[in-house]
Amino acid sequence: MNRPNFYFLFVLITVTCLSCQPNDQEKESMAALPVYDDVPYLQDYAIKYNVNEGITSLSKAFMDRNEVIQVMSDKGVLRTKSGQFLYPGTLVEDKTYRPLTDKNVRGMTTYQNQFVYVDDKAVFSNAWAGTPYFEHELPKADRVVSGDGFDFMISDGRSLQFVSKSKAGWSGELMDDTVRDMLYDGNTQKFWMLGERSLASFDTTTNRFETKVVGEGFTSFALNGEQLVIGSDSGYIVMDPVSGKQVGERYNQLPATEITYITAINGQLWFGSTQGAFKLRENGKFDYYYGKRWLPGNKVLHISQGTDGSVLILTDKGLGRIVFEKMTLFDKAQYFEKQVRDRHIRYGFNATLVDFENGNFDMGRLSDSDNDGLWTSMYLAGQVFRYAVTQSEEALQNCRESMDAMEKLFSINPVPGFPSRSFDRSGYIDVLHDPDRWQNSSDPEWDWKATTSSDEAIGHMFAYGAMAELMDNDLKDRAITLIDTLMSHIVRNDMYMVDYDGKPTTWGRWNPEYVNARPKMVGDRKINASNIIGMLQTAYHFTGKEKYKEKTFDLMENHGYLENLMRPMDQVGMAPDDADDWSKMLSESWNHSDDEMYFVGYWGLYRYAFNDSLQAKYKEAIIDHWEIERPEKEGLWNIMTALTETPDFDLNEAAWYLREHPMDLITWDIKNSHRKDLEFIAPNFREQTTREVLPPDERRIQRHNANMFRLDKLGSDGTQEYSAGDIWLLPYWMGRYLGVISEPVKEREVNGES
Repeated sequence: MNRPNFYFLFVLITVTCLSCQPNDQEKESMAALPVYDDVPYLQDYAIKYNVNEGITSLSKAFMDRNEVIQVMSDKGVLRTKSGQFLYPGTLVEDKTYRPLTDKNVRGMTTYQNQFVYVDDKAVFSNAWAGTPYFEHELPKADRVVSGDGFDFMISDGRSLQFVSKSKAGWSGELMDDTVRDMLYDGNTQKFWMLGERSLASFDTTTNRFETKVVGEGFTSFALNGEQLVIGSDSGYIVMDPVSGKQVGERYNQLPATEITYITAINGQLWFGSTQGAFKLRENGKFDYYYGKRWLPGNKVLHISQGTDGSVLILTDKGLGRIVFEKMTLFDKAQYFEKQVRDRHIRYGFNATLVDFENGNFDMGRLSDSDNDGLWTSMYLAGQVFRYAVTQSEEALQNCRESMDAMEKLFSINPVPGFPSRSFDRSGYIDVLHDPDRWQNSSDPEWDWKATTSSDEAIGHMFAYGAMAELMDNDLKDRAITLIDTLMSHIVRNDMYMVDYDGKPTTWGRWNPEYVNARPKMVGDRKINASNIIGMLQTAYHFTGKEKYKEKTFDLMENHGYLENLMRPMDQVGMAPDDADDWSKMLSESWNHSDDEMYFVGYWGLYRYAFNDSLQAKYKEAIIDHWEIERPEKEGLWNIMTALTETPDFDLNEAAWYLREHPMDLITWDIKNSHRKDLEFIAPNFREQTTREVLPPDERRIQRHNANMFRLDKLGSDGTQEYSAGDIWLLPYWMGRYLGVISEPVKEREVNGES
């Protein structure tokens, strides 16, 4: 990167995992670490159905016992066509029952999980052999709700009528008010009607109608236990239906306060609003469904429970069906493995899919990146850990293909030991308009990207170190060769990466003249020292060449690199006013790319320490860094910290990151800055915006080098898809290798069955 830091059905798969055999000391250390049992959990994802042109109004959406979905619209009854995860369907006219298309159907509901309709003449259904047919006297009726024993209440927005199979009918109206919503309470056998300013009930056992005037601006309501929850354009209130009095204060600390719909599903309140939908959790916080990751539009019109356990959220732009699929982290990994291989491998690189519209990734192209070497290193390391755990031939082949690309980064350019940023076939990159980065290769078929940074270098060394340690085949030797190749270049060039022009690259600088020129609080002084010590240790560990060990101790003993890397993280901050401009630029705010470089580099720093004394110091530095990162609940940082064998590394938060990460990795627009349920904090150097970090599925798709506290991301709505290779698979497979995430646990084992 350029620093500074400016289908779908899941098949539960049971496998037998073959672990590499650790030595006795490693077994003892691993036994002391906590382990996350990979039991099934509910993973949510969305199946979306867009509305066709010509349909201007939608009102209700329901699913019947056959899992058929119907939607009420101004063009009559619609049904879903096609649609699966990442492949949206559409809402089309339902022609299944020809008589239904001829009737003036304006409202619908369900009774006993069967569709029930209201037209200008009657309440009726095609279920029960079409027997239910109850005539009414409201020719403009467009709302219907079911009770018990084929009881129904209908309304045209002003008048009300009760029709029943076995009870006397009734008609009436709200007192100078408009009906906004209706529901039925089976415990009291009452229908409740909500107006904009009032609340009324109708007792089906006595035919008694009672009106209570309680407020204004009401929009929707739900029965939650023995209380009524009433939404408005400024939050919601809770009311005791017996006394008619409000319980507590108005609730407005919500993701969005303009409530459009409320319902209770399995004892949990779901809210629709003008800015998405949200569910109230038991801990008082919310799960927020905003944007096209979840919904075709953000103005929610109706929410209902599907008979398959999904939740139907109808918006002005179509239907979002939130599916809750039981799976383990291993099942999720299997999906992401396929996602990477299907859409994100470019010449063996781990790449991003770009240049498509509205989430249609089948129209996208694979893009080169300044960080092809880094993103691929992280994916490659993940596949090394996967192979170490499972002995998967697929993982082994993935490693081979990515290593082919990594080796070509060195061989495609004329500079000995210098890794290119990337490469592509000639003619597909405008070399003339980016002459600093793109260069012609001696092979006329290829161009290569120069100006390689320290980000790529540390990524290379991380992946090669893991491969050299854990592979026992030709890949081990290939990895050691590249370790020696890269580090020989750096040592030979006085601790710089030197480009095609004979000059050091902007960021490939580990020489003391550069590193120690920075004031002590500037992050580059610490990060560059930490990274290069880890890189040199890795090179010595696998090559045995004394030049690497000698250079390491020279930097630590004669140039203060050990002191640099041990400097506490809370001392990193902005450069003083009298510092040079470069140092000021480097320290304008916290650099999250540096975090990624630190933690990727900790593998070589800690794993290949020269002695126990140094390793103890490195452990202190790693845990100090982890402590300051803890608010981010970053899955990779937490699992990387387990490398030090400390039992305290926020394993639960790491598992939370993996579970809560969305399956959909498309760059949909995300907005959270408007939310009233978040506790915002004052602007600060770390750019932390809220007291607690949001779950990954409520924020933008981002790699590990981004600010987890960034609340909004607008402008690239559905135009790119990121690869799970570095974002998700690396922390998962590293956790599996380190033994802090178990192999998948069968559901019967969770329930204590044999």
